[in-house]
This record gives sequence, C-alpha cells and structure tokens, in this order.
Amino acid sequence: MKVSVPATSANLGPGFDSLGLAIKVKNQVIIKPSKFHSVSLKGEGANNPILKDNNMFIAIFNDFYNNISHKKRSFRFEFENQIPLSRGLGSSSAVIVSAIASAYAIEGIELPKQKLLNLALAYESHPDNITPAVMGGFNVATVKDNEVNFIKKSIPKTLSAVIVVPNRPISTQLSRKTLPFKYSKEDAIFNISHSSLLTACFMSENWDMLRTASLDKFHQKYRMKQMPELFEVQKISLRAGALMSTLSGSGSTLFSMCYAEDAKKIETKLREKFPHFKVFISGFDNYGVRVEN
Repeated sequence: MKVSVPATSANLGPGFDSLGLAIKVKNQVIIKPSKFHSVSLKGEGANNPILKDNNMFIAIFNDFYNNISHKKRSFRFEFENQIPLSRGLGSSSAVIVSAIASAYAIEGIELPKQKLLNLALAYESHPDNITPAVMGGFNVATVKDNEVNFIKKSIPKTLSAVIVVPNRPISTQLSRKTLPFKYSKEDAIFNISHSSLLTACFMSENWDMLRTASLDKFHQKYRMKQMPELFEVQKISLRAGALMSTLSGSGSTLFSMCYAEDAKKIETKLREKFPHFKVFISGFDNYGVRVEN
C-alpha cells in the first residue's frame, strides 16, 4: 500500500492560521507486511537518525491501528520524503495525515476525508496546513466544536509556484514568540479585509489582484526579521513578475505564485541572487492525500 500527501503553504500573507494551499511536492510511504518492524527513509531527513528512531508517523499510526485492529501485525515502512523539514511547507501535517490514513487503509476501513481532517486536529490544532494536505487545492478553513469547516477551490494549471527554501530553519515555536501580544484595531481590520480579498481572488480567479490582497500586518515582518534575506527574496520575486510572494507558514521558506510562463524567469533571478538557497518551480496539487492499494 502507498500513501502520499502533498506539501502545503499556509497563511498566504494575511490568512493567519486559516488559509492554505497544496503544492505538488509529496511525501509518500509504502507499507508492506513483514515478519518484524522495520523502517527505511529516503530523501529529506534520510541522514537524520533521530527521524528513523523516533518516528512521529509510527507513533500516530500505532495509536490508531491499535485502536481499530485486534490483530498483532508487523510492517515495513518505506518513506520517501520530498517535503523539506522544518521549513514551513507542512512536513508535520503530511506525517499526521498519512499516518492516520494508513492505519485505516491497512484494515480496509473507508475513511472519508472530512473525518480524516477532524481526526488530524488532535495533533495539529490549526487547520491551515492539514486542510490542503487532505483536500488539495486552495482552502479557507476554521474550527468549530472540534470539526474543520472549509471551502476548497482547485487551482488552475495556468499558475505555478516558485519556492525558495533557505539553508536554515526558522523555529515555529520561537517565531510565534516574536509576534505582538496585542494588535491594534487598525491592523486587525487590515488583515481581515486583506484575507477576505485574498479568498475572493482565489474563488473568482482574479489573479491580478493577489499582490494587494496578500499584504499582511500580523506576522510576516516579525518572522522575516529573523532571516533578513527573505525581504530581498520577496522583493526580487515580485519585481520578476510574481503575482504574490509570502512567507510559507512560519518560514523559512518563501512561496510565490505566478503565471506558469513567468515561473522560469523568476526562478532564474532568485537562483542568481541566492545560490546558497534551494529554488524550484512546482505545480499545485488539487487532490490531497492519496491511498493506493
């Protein structure tokens, strides 16, 4: 059995903890019956022995599998990770979603995506990453009574993402501590209006208004100060033709959306200026988590 989950970019500027989309970069795990438990890891994190020995996927998988199955079985887990770790591209959400989906699929139990999304909340309280990881596409999401309420919009193939992954992380926990304890009414109104406009842009496919709609006063400037090069990455991306350029999650990755024909130009400019960062073009994933037997 193979389970794959796409990377995600959350917040998208003003949509703090509520907006996110799925990128066509995936983590996948192949699960096979085995006489004893074993794990192999390729791709991102392959050289980190801690990930192999203290695997969050295995812990979550066992939590669910032991609850829904009365059998004692051993498996071989073969992980192939494309999503950079601790860079704001939803690697933790991918692990959570794939682990829960795998436990149900192993037992042949159908798990509706809405239920999977709600179960994932126990491990990730904000819906901005787990929703596109499960559903794919662009999502606006909120939580009420331990359930995720969301609206999804598929992203057309005429658009591409240009992703800049710096050579060091920004800690989500530490970056949240840099945020103001209180916000002014003016800043709150600014972000409400811009996140509303950003959502409307995606739903109506009014891409040319994204540059204005993606402006933020809640978190980006505070987090990006921890890695000042990101301001220049953002500036170059927009000058080269990006429709929007935002911090991905809490960083350190910077996400830009553009028309597909402009992607190569933006990528080239960024690679020239930041040769020590990983820069690549990606499409968008409109399906979300996949389970293939």
